[in-house]
Amino acid sequence: MQLSTHLSRPCRHRLVVGLLAVLLACAPLVACSSDSDDNPLSIPTYDPGAAASAEASESAAAGSASASAAASVSAAAPTPESLSDQELGYHMVSIPKDLTEAQTKALVDYVAYDQVTWRIWSTGQGIENLPAVATGDALVTIEQDARALNGLRLHPPLRVTITEVSVADDGTYAELNSCSDRTQVTVADADGNDITGPDYQGYAEYHVIMVPGPDGNWLTTAETTVSNDKCTAE
Repeated sequence: MQLSTHLSRPCRHRLVVGLLAVLLACAPLVACSSDSDDNPLSIPTYDPGAAASAEASESAAAGSASASAAASVSAAAPTPESLSDQELGYHMVSIPKDLTEAQTKALVDYVAYDQVTWRIWSTGQGIENLPAVATGDALVTIEQDARALNGLRLHPPLRVTITEVSVADDGTYAELNSCSDRTQVTVADADGNDITGPDYQGYAEYHVIMVPGPDGNWLTTAETTVSNDKCTAE
């Protein structure tokens, strides 16, 4: 989320420019378990191998074996529920269907980023996890905005809809469209006073660019606000 004078993303991870002007301007990412460096978010890691193995078991076995394999497939494939963090107040409303393995990986890694940033805006914690989910301009901007919050906090629930995910054939970049519903999000100053303004509560639709990171995960490098209208796929 990004900050803007009108808080572009429920902190779509840029809280500062707008939020800072008024409170955080913001937008992916992590219900992080701050004690885990490998998976700062509580988001289940997508394992194509595990999914493939589960599918093979399902087709080869019957009865209880088949049921067990089906359960494994369900656990391996992300769902709106598995990409949500109830404790953090981060709710995934919907995601595209029939994604390829590459698209699924990009989706899961984006949500990790989105949850990490939402944790920062809502709790002030997790700045140290940013390099694991962001790079380039996105990383620089979010770090700057996070350090300029001065006690400002966004209060959930935040509802997120992912409408499209694509990955370049050569694997050099991925694109994603996300919409944040912050109509129920409120903003508080360092003293806990509600300073939510009419310009903040609403919607923010983003176009996201991701690039491969050194560990094989996708890192968010840019987020552009394309609309402030209602999320189109709620």
